[in-house]
Amino acid sequence: MTIDWGAFGVVLIAALIVTAIVVSLYSLGLRLLTVSGRTPIVAPAEFTDAIAIITPAELEKAEKRAAKAARKSPLTEREKRFAYLGAYGCFGLSALAVLIGIWLIVGENVMHHLGL
Repeated sequence: MTIDWGAFGVVLIAALIVTAIVVSLYSLGLRLLTVSGRTPIVAPAEFTDAIAIITPAELEKAEKRAAKAARKSPLTEREKRFAYLGAYGCFGLSALAVLIGIWLIVGENVMHHLGL
């Protein structure tokens, strides 16, 4: 058995590039979501053997800061709406890239074994 190092390098480079694209799309989506005035705030999580991520008081402070920032936004309502749609567009594209990657790994293998 021999390893085709050229093909291995191509797969490595493609994986790094696609990973950077997916992370960038998701990050841009979060940024656009925040710009649109809908800052995602995670409620405190409690686990049986772990501490809470943030306290309820910290959550309340974060929600107040997010509401204040949304009121101070220089964007018009139309611009906020476009930012909101753009955010979910970015989330959709990053999810699509992940699904295509899963299909390339699993779907093609299944089709190959079925003889299709």
